[in-house]
This record gives sequence, C-alpha cells and structure tokens, in this order.
Amino acid sequence: MKWMFAGKRRAPGFTAALAAAALLAAGCESGGPAVEYIDLSATAPGSGTNTPFTSAIKVNSGSIVFLSGTVGAPPHSHPHVPSEFDHLDFSAEAQTERVMESLREMIRAAGGELTDIIQVTKFMRDVEANQDIVRDVMARYWGPGHRPASTTIEIVRLATDPRFILEVEAVAVIGE
Repeated sequence: MKWMFAGKRRAPGFTAALAAAALLAAGCESGGPAVEYIDLSATAPGSGTNTPFTSAIKVNSGSIVFLSGTVGAPPHSHPHVPSEFDHLDFSAEAQTERVMESLREMIRAAGGELTDIIQVTKFMRDVEANQDIVRDVMARYWGPGHRPASTTIEIVRLATDPRFILEVEAVAVIGE
C-alpha cells in the first residue's frame, strides 16, 4: 500500500508519526505544569532502587526540542579525522562531562536548560564497565530533583572514533 501526503508518496509510518505529532502538539496547550513525572512504585524516589531516571514523563505544555546525538568530541572534520581527537581525555568520566556540556550548549541555544531534558538515549560501549560512571556524572549535571526518562543501548563502536564510549541524544520540553 502506498500512502500519499501533499501529493507525494510517504511510508505508512510517516502518516502515523505526523498524526502523533499533531496530537502531541494539541495536548501541549494546557495551563498546568509543562511536564509531570510518572513513577512506578518500584522505581520511585525512595524505593531503594537507586534509579536516577523516571519511568515516564507526561508533556502538558511547552515546546518540544529534539537534540541530535553528541559524543565527547569538539567540533571536528567530516569525514572524521582521528588525529583531531588525540589530545582528548578518553576516560568515561571526561567523555560524559563533555557530552553533558554539549547537551547544555544545545539546549541553551534552544532557550532551555539541562533540566528541560525529559528523555535521553545513551549509546554506550561496554555498559558493564562504563554505566556507573556515566550515571554518576549525568546525575551530577541533572541535579537532585531532575530525572529524565532514559534508555541505554550497548553498541560495538561509535562512528566518530573507536575511542569514544558514549553518544547521547535527547528530547526536551521548554516551558512557555
């Protein structure tokens, strides 16, 4: 089956995504808080699970901003030139700090703050070796009262350079 939109062929998922975006935008006009944390009892703060992320976040208002994936690299050439990264500290802590600083710069350029980020996807090499350090650094940047929804995906390598262990993409809601 072929789908048409504005006279052009589109994949079936495109129309569904467009409809979902329209519904989301329509729901973002309420007068309440911009977002609302939704916690399951086993992952709520104080449950003893040490989960720095929430189960879900409901968007009630504001502008939704999608932040592209970022690694702990400064601006660099494309295609990538590995020697441009030789001066970097490749420890998990240093990379996570640079990722968080990059996210902060992106969200501020959009008019928000790190605490406006409601969802992160972490693409990580060797989760077992790196997840605790990444979680602790990110929690330090989020602060004690902010817990975005989160997914971690273990990967073989990142496209930028095999020395990088983390890439993070995010979604934010900036209040009106």
